[in-house]
Amino acid sequence: MELRGKQKRFLRAQANHLQPIFAVGKEGLTQNWVNQLDGALDRRELIKVNILQNSDVTPKEVQHFIESQTTIQVVQIIGRVLVLFKVSANKDARELSSRVKKI
Repeated sequence: MELRGKQKRFLRAQANHLQPIFAVGKEGLTQNWVNQLDGALDRRELIKVNILQNSDVTPKEVQHFIESQTTIQVVQIIGRVLVLFKVSANKDARELSSRVKKI
């Protein structure tokens, strides 16, 4: 699902209270890290990722890597924090994506 402006605004508002649950560190971006990220998004649909200070990658590089490897969409980048969204493969966990579709 390609997100429109209103949908992104809604998701940014929903992510406002979330804390980052993933981090990109000095090891950078790996396929294993992306697989774990994908699994977490299947359960939650919306998460934040923090890029640590000792990381060699920029937020734009992380965005490009994630979007080129998966169907995960980057909703917002604030400093070194990315807000990510993906429609869950599990139909029971699609509460947020069903609300997004109605917008």
